[in-house]
Amino acid sequence: MPTRDAKVPAKNPGRGADLRRADAAEGHPPDRPDQIRNVALVGHSGAGKTMLAEALLAAAGAIPRKGSIAEGTTVSDSEPAAIHQQRSVALSVLPLAVDGIKVNLLDTPGYVEFIGELRAGLRAADAALFVVSAVDDIDPTTTALWGECHRARMPRAVVISRLDHPRADFDAALAKCRAAFGDSVLPLHLPVRKGAAVTGLLGLLSGTVSEQVPDSPLPAVRNADDAELGASEPARSALIEGIIAESEDEALMDRYLGGEEIAPEILVSDLETAVGRGTFYPVLATSAEAGIGLNELLEVVTRAFPSPAGRELPAATDLAGTPAGPLGCDPAGPLAGEVVRTTIDPFLGRVCLVRLFSGTLHEDSAVHVGGRGLADRGHEDHDSDERVAHLYAPLGSSLRPVPFSVAGDICALTKLGAAETGDTVSAKDSPLLIQPWEMPEPLLPVAIEAASHGDEDALARSLGKVAAGDPALRVERNAETHQLILWCMGEAHAEVVLGRLRDQGVNLQSVDVVTPLRETFSAPAAGHGRYVKQSGGHGQYAVCDIDVEPLERGAGFEFVDKTVGGVIPGPFITSVEKGVRTQMQKGVSAGFPVVDIKVTLLGGKAHSVDSSDAAFQAAGALALREAAAATRIQLLEPVSAVTISVSDAHVGAVMSDLSSRRARLTGTTSAGGDITEIGAEVPDQELLRYSIELRALTSGSGRFSRSYLRHEPVPATAARAATKA
Repeated sequence: MPTRDAKVPAKNPGRGADLRRADAAEGHPPDRPDQIRNVALVGHSGAGKTMLAEALLAAAGAIPRKGSIAEGTTVSDSEPAAIHQQRSVALSVLPLAVDGIKVNLLDTPGYVEFIGELRAGLRAADAALFVVSAVDDIDPTTTALWGECHRARMPRAVVISRLDHPRADFDAALAKCRAAFGDSVLPLHLPVRKGAAVTGLLGLLSGTVSEQVPDSPLPAVRNADDAELGASEPARSALIEGIIAESEDEALMDRYLGGEEIAPEILVSDLETAVGRGTFYPVLATSAEAGIGLNELLEVVTRAFPSPAGRELPAATDLAGTPAGPLGCDPAGPLAGEVVRTTIDPFLGRVCLVRLFSGTLHEDSAVHVGGRGLADRGHEDHDSDERVAHLYAPLGSSLRPVPFSVAGDICALTKLGAAETGDTVSAKDSPLLIQPWEMPEPLLPVAIEAASHGDEDALARSLGKVAAGDPALRVERNAETHQLILWCMGEAHAEVVLGRLRDQGVNLQSVDVVTPLRETFSAPAAGHGRYVKQSGGHGQYAVCDIDVEPLERGAGFEFVDKTVGGVIPGPFITSVEKGVRTQMQKGVSAGFPVVDIKVTLLGGKAHSVDSSDAAFQAAGALALREAAAATRIQLLEPVSAVTISVSDAHVGAVMSDLSSRRARLTGTTSAGGDITEIGAEVPDQELLRYSIELRALTSGSGRFSRSYLRHEPVPATAARAATKA
C-alpha cells in the first residue's frame, strides 16, 4: 500500500492526567457512519498496545505529546490500579482524526484476568489490531482470541511493535505470527536498518522507503535502491500472490503468472477489499518510541478497515423478547446502543461508554435503559426511563461535550442512574434489548467483610457501583456460610476490584473462603428432649423422644409422627418438627447444616398449662442434639464436575495435579487442534485457587469450567481440618 505523506500534528488542546471533563468541545462530530472506524487494540500485556496508542494520538495531533507508563501519564491508563500495576486494567476509548475519518481506538487490557474488558472492547469495535511484540513470543491467549475473531469474521491486521528494542527480531516475529495466525498473514512493509537500528520501512507495493528524520515530524521518502529491492523481492512476490488469491478477479492470477506487471492501484484496491472482508491480514511494523510505521498503520485503518456500516450488528428484541428485526447502522434508524463500560466518577457520578449501533443520540433526549440476562452475576433485570442531560466524546478519562452522536460512534453519558455495563440504551417510545455479549465465568472466590459494623452500609453501596461496571465480577451472599463472596477472574482482577472499593472510602478486609460443608448421621440414633422450666407463673414443659436414621444422598429431610394416644397434642407435633429443622440449620457437630435424615417422633409428654409451641421447639432441638451425640456425624463436602481445556503438551501435568486434589477423572476428549478436554469430579475445597494454579501450570493457556454435582463424605483427614477451621 502506498505510503501517505506524514501529517504535521495539529494544535489541539492538551490533556491533564487527572482531567475528567475538558472545557473545549471536540468540534463537529461525524454525522455519517462512513466517517468512523472503531478499532480494538488487542494483544498480550507488555506487547506495547498502550504506547502504540499514545504514539498514534500524538501523530494525529489528538494530544501534544506521548505520555509515559512508568510516570502514569498515558491517556488510557488513568485509573489508580493501572498506574500502580503499570498495565491496562480497563477498556479505554481514544479517538483521533485522520483525513476526515474519526478513528476510535479501543485500548484493551492484555492480561487474561481482564478478559471481560477485552470482550467489551471487541463488542464496540468493527476491526482489531493484534499487537505482537518483536521481542516476545505469542501467548496462547492471543492465539485463542484470533480464533474467536476469525469465527466472528472480524477484520484484523497484525502490528509487530517495539522494533526499537535491542532484542527486536522482525523476521522471527513474522514467522511466529504466520505459525499462529495462518498463511494469510503477510507484511506490507519491511524494516530498513542502518547498522542494528531500524530507521524506516520499505513499502513492498510502492517500492519506496520512508525513513525517520531526527527532529522532524515528516519522514523522508525515497526510492528503494537495487539492493533493497532485491532483498525484498521474495516478500513482495508472496504479498502480491496473497492479494491476488483473495481477489474477486479470477483472471488476475493468470495475468500475474503470465508475467504481466499488475498495477499497484489494482493490488491496493484488492488488498483493501480483502482486509475489509476479513480474509486477508496485513502485517505492519511499528516503533512507538521512534515513530516508525505510524502513518502506514493509520492508512490501513482508515482505508482498509470497514466503517460501522459494513459490519453486521447484534440481534435485538423488544422488551417481550420478540425479535425486532435486523438493525442497520443508520443515523435515521431506531435508537439502539449498548453500554460497554461503566465507571463511577467522584465528580460526575456514573459515566457510561455507549456504542451506538443505530439511530442518533442528542443532548436532552429521553431514553430507555434496560438490562437482561445477567441475574446470575448479581445484576437483576431492570428497566428505567431516563433523560440524557449531557453528551460527550471520551478521550481516556477526559470528556469533551458534543451536541450529538450518530450510529457507529462511541459516546459517553453521565448521570444515568440505573445504567450498567451490558445495558441497552434505546428510544423511550420504542425500547429495545440488544443480545448481551458472551462473558467469561469468574472462578476465583474472594471472601470480604466490612472492617466494622459502621462500614457495612458503605460496603453495600460501593459494591453495587463497582459491580454495575464490571460484568466479569459476580457477587454472591452464600446462604449457607453467610459470607459475602466476590467471584473474580484471578488475583489481579480481585486486587483491582478491592482497590476500587477502597478508593470509594470502604474499609474492608479479606477473609478465608469457607466451603459450605454439610452434616449427616452415619448411623441410626435415638434422642430424648426434655425442656422443663419453672419460674413464677406459667412454666415451660415439653418432652419428646425421636429416632434419627440416615437417608440416601440428596434425599433431603423426612419427618414422621408415630405417637399414639395423644401424648403430644397435634399442634405441638408441628412444633417438634420446627425445632428439629431449626437445629438442622445450625448443625449438630461442626456448625454446618444437617441433611439427608429421617426423624421419627415416637412419644413424649405435655402439660395442660405449661406446654407451649416454644417449649416443644426447644425439646425437638435438644432431642436432635442428643441423638447426634450418640452416633458419628459425617461431614459432606460439595463436589463439582470440572471440564479442563489444555494443550496436549500440558495434559500429563494437569492430570498429575488433579490426582493430588482428590479428583476422580471421568475421561478425556480431543477438542480439535492440539487441545484436550479433561473431565473430572473435584471437591470444591480443592478448587478455591485452581484458576490461579491452572494458569501457572499451563503457562496461562489452561481454561476450566465447573458445575455443582453433589455432596460427598469428607475423608477423615480433610474432615479434621475443616472442623478446626
